Amino acid sequence: MPRTLIPRSGPARRLRRPARRGALIATTGALALAGAGVGAWTFLVPGPGIQGVSDGAVLDARAAAKVSAYLAAGTSGNKPHATLDGAVVPLTAEGARLKLALPHLKEGRHTLVVSGGSSLPFASYRKVVGFSVDTTPPELKVADPEIKNAAAAVTITGNASGDARVSVNGKKVPVDGAGAFKATVPKGTPVVTVTAVDRAGNTTTKDVSARGRRPMIRAAHITAIGWGDDGLRGGILALVRSGKLNAVELDVKDEDGEVGYASQVPLARRIGAAKGYYDAHKAIAELHAAGAQVIGRIVAFRDPKLAAAAWKSGDQDQLVLTPSGQPYDGGHYGALSFTNFANPTVRKYNQDLALEAARLGFDDILYDYVRRPDGPLSHMRFPGIGTATPEQSITSFVADTRTALRPQAKYLGVSVFGIAATRPTEIAQDIGALVKVTDYVAPMVYPSHWAPGEYGVAQPDTSPYAIVQRSLADFARQAKGTQTEIVPWLQDFSMGSTYGPAEVAAQIKAAEANKMESFILWNAGARYQGAALQQIAKH
Repeated sequence: MPRTLIPRSGPARRLRRPARRGALIATTGALALAGAGVGAWTFLVPGPGIQGVSDGAVLDARAAAKVSAYLAAGTSGNKPHATLDGAVVPLTAEGARLKLALPHLKEGRHTLVVSGGSSLPFASYRKVVGFSVDTTPPELKVADPEIKNAAAAVTITGNASGDARVSVNGKKVPVDGAGAFKATVPKGTPVVTVTAVDRAGNTTTKDVSARGRRPMIRAAHITAIGWGDDGLRGGILALVRSGKLNAVELDVKDEDGEVGYASQVPLARRIGAAKGYYDAHKAIAELHAAGAQVIGRIVAFRDPKLAAAAWKSGDQDQLVLTPSGQPYDGGHYGALSFTNFANPTVRKYNQDLALEAARLGFDDILYDYVRRPDGPLSHMRFPGIGTATPEQSITSFVADTRTALRPQAKYLGVSVFGIAATRPTEIAQDIGALVKVTDYVAPMVYPSHWAPGEYGVAQPDTSPYAIVQRSLADFARQAKGTQTEIVPWLQDFSMGSTYGPAEVAAQIKAAEANKMESFILWNAGARYQGAALQQIAKH
């Protein structure tokens, strides 16, 4: 029942005041202010779950959208008057009460004034309540922790704006006057969730990896169809079991736009990309049992399957176009080959596949063809790119994927051209930017792919050590000061010159000369020369 204050007889008697002056009492859907008798004010108590909104209160967007205010109808000719921020608020009868027709409450401070009077001098009243609406989530910055010892606890540092309260993995942490905070999490914590909540209840959450650098991997590539071949699969598993490889790169989505397993991503199924060449759960379990980590390769923007479907359905903006609006001819890749990295649907499709693969149990996601097509920029259009450069758009796509993957505790890598270290605009791969948003960068430094004279090497194809060592030095320089590893793709195939174990081993030694222990071997037929590989040292 509401407590009602009734004026006592006689002008010398004073009205008793409510215990909390200036308070508006709110339920989940109502902000109620009521009067009974002449000038006697109290607060309605509609039921459980009441929250007080008083001077200085702060409402978030959800609360502000649901607030409504009521007055109990006067009994003695009382004529209440209401204003919000100086503007008159209409009053309408609603049963035995009056409803204040509050407008949409915008961001910022507000003042609600309710007043009224009568012929009795002591019965005049005026109620003022000031409150704020704050719909802006607090700023939250969390630094990637530097982890030098995987066996030690990890320190998380960051900064939050304003009066935000901060918690790390659900535990409240102190925040100083400048908004800085620091917390320690136990060793082996893969992902740390940091949450900032401001006075209004607005929340910002960020996940940060606490795993540090990507541990050493020595891997080999195999296609989705190749995995179904007993001989090819058996050859790679033999290298793993002999201790010469500790990871296998298995295609998730390949250069034809085909997804190797029976993907449940709606777009993959709609365009007929989900092929089911292998059982993802079974393949991952077999590789893990053999002692290998599994890298899921996603060929991102070279995607003939999606390009053809988009063009047929009239979704031209999903493709890289010519200035006249036709599909850009990607040279030897064909006209319907490259999708538009600036298009939200294309970006989401690849990110959805990355998330699905991570949930299936792939240990890494490795993007390939995360670039624009070859050729002059003047011959291409990227609908929706706005004022961003192609390099910036590519980097933001990778950064978005990394953020999405963090709760899955997976590593993210990007395959890049060897020339990207010195010519970032040629295919829109800015290494200096990419090393800040990935766990590792995988440059394709195949000797056969370098032109004569690159890095001062007259014939790169016949000088595998020199060209790999010199080109990787540029990548090492750009990754310096970050926790991003350089994991080069190395050539285990013949193209021009014959490549045997000695040529493969020379590339591995060139990587080691740049303090790069990791590598991924490429052979389109998935036939690798074990004689080039040393057993992985046990630590």
